[in-house]
Amino acid sequence: MPRTVPAWWCPSMRGYRRAWLRTDVLAGLTAGTVVIPQAMAYATIAGLPVQVGLYTCLVPMVVYALFGGARALSVSTTSTIAVLVASALAGLPRGAVDSVTDQVQAAATLTFMVGVCLLGMRLLRIGALVEMVSPATLSGIRIGVGLTVAASQLPALVGVAPDPDDDGFFGRIADLLPKLDTANGATVAVGLGSVAVLLVLRRLAPRLPAPLFVVGAGIALVALTSVEAHGVALIDKVPRGLPAVRLPVAGDVLGLLPAALAIAVMAFLETVLVSRTNRRREEPSIDVDQELVAVGLAALGGGLTQTLPPAGGLSQSAVNLRAGARSQVAQLATAVLALLVALVLAPVLDDLPRAVLAAMVLVAILGLLDPSDFADYARIDRAELWVALVVAAIGLTGGMLLGVAVGLVLTLALVVRQVNRPRVRRLYPRPEGGWTTTPTPVPSPAGVLLLHLDGGLYAGNAQATVDAALRTAASVQPPTRAVLLECSAVHEVTVPFLDALRALASDLEQSGATLMVTALPPETSAVLDRSPWFREQRTVGRVHESIGEALTAVAPVRAPAKEGT
Repeated sequence: MPRTVPAWWCPSMRGYRRAWLRTDVLAGLTAGTVVIPQAMAYATIAGLPVQVGLYTCLVPMVVYALFGGARALSVSTTSTIAVLVASALAGLPRGAVDSVTDQVQAAATLTFMVGVCLLGMRLLRIGALVEMVSPATLSGIRIGVGLTVAASQLPALVGVAPDPDDDGFFGRIADLLPKLDTANGATVAVGLGSVAVLLVLRRLAPRLPAPLFVVGAGIALVALTSVEAHGVALIDKVPRGLPAVRLPVAGDVLGLLPAALAIAVMAFLETVLVSRTNRRREEPSIDVDQELVAVGLAALGGGLTQTLPPAGGLSQSAVNLRAGARSQVAQLATAVLALLVALVLAPVLDDLPRAVLAAMVLVAILGLLDPSDFADYARIDRAELWVALVVAAIGLTGGMLLGVAVGLVLTLALVVRQVNRPRVRRLYPRPEGGWTTTPTPVPSPAGVLLLHLDGGLYAGNAQATVDAALRTAASVQPPTRAVLLECSAVHEVTVPFLDALRALASDLEQSGATLMVTALPPETSAVLDRSPWFREQRTVGRVHESIGEALTAVAPVRAPAKEGT
């Protein structure tokens, strides 16, 4: 019998056509000209040597290509992840990361732990739960990350030495301002010139690999002129060769665990968001469980080879998609290009000015600084606006790790607020017949209140729903004699739902009204009939198949009032 390929192996390659190969390879090489220098620049955000970013384009990319399901996704690292890594390393005890080697090893340990957390999330099947993180939280994180990254790159852009003890947006700005009068003119010219070229090319020629162009121009400038003698600082030397395989540092695990959890959540969210954004209509939908496994395994591989935590990047994936990538073969081509850089071209990068990398980072994060989301929240949901503002403010003052943690808590609060809302709404007769939750000019039956239950109840919203129904009944004139509860949307029976029906019937009875339950789905009605109390309600005529049947049943209740007039 022919051997079948497991469903989790190379899912993006299924149905692959040989005609796609050339396009995939060209797309991967094109994306690589953006991804590789950008990943190297992101390593500097984390305070790590640029080769750590380069290594992130090797093993993590290959592992995701073998296990990931998003066809055009490009996985290396992102500015958000780099800022969180910087915060995590800064939180380690003094003396734990005294040297560059210690920092790289701590970052690799963090990356490995991120992989463990992602795979743990898959085992616990909480991927869908993590996806409930509020868009407002992500907006706040993006603004916080964008401003923090911008502040971290300004010293390199103007040629002044940053204070390593200054952390966060405001601390870095406060440190920079007094030093502006000592800015290096040549560095400012190189940095601002690089920013201008990147922005112009993004605007006029978006298909060109602008980062590759400015990197090449920066290297040529140093090689052909004496700009270095005028104070333009260069990046540290990039070692030629592949990263050594090293095991995580056990002593750093506890100190890095909270950061690993936060970064795992962000890596998963960014990857899934970019995957769905770039998915073509004819491609399979994104399986969040598959993505958890793929990014988790990529992080494990990265942790063993001294990389940053991997995640899907929006800008690099957009380049991949525009270049025509049809599968993860494109990302394998990007990894081959990164391998070529590591083995052959690394010494060429020694002439790259720091200001060029800083310019690339600044332009890359401009997309994060988009206030339009905040305007939408202000128009639609003020609670979401406050969440975004609070997360951004905490990220700028207390650090992005704290901002992410607070954002997750606020997201949970929003979810709880939503699901705890009353699930009952008033029904009104339509002029053409039938019922609607929108008020109409047609008068409702006198003394009868019709309510629609939006769905099942649980412990968090059952009492709120009962209270809302009682308030509505008390506010209706003339006094309510019967409440008809329309339950066609209830497809799941819980004990709180049954308790709510019993409590509502009892409270209405004390005020002289009767509860009628109508339009229960057959499967729901069958489950409720297991309750002696509900069977009794059916026996005495308080459970009906439709609103019309219930109105007919309550007609005798209204008859005495007519006879007395």
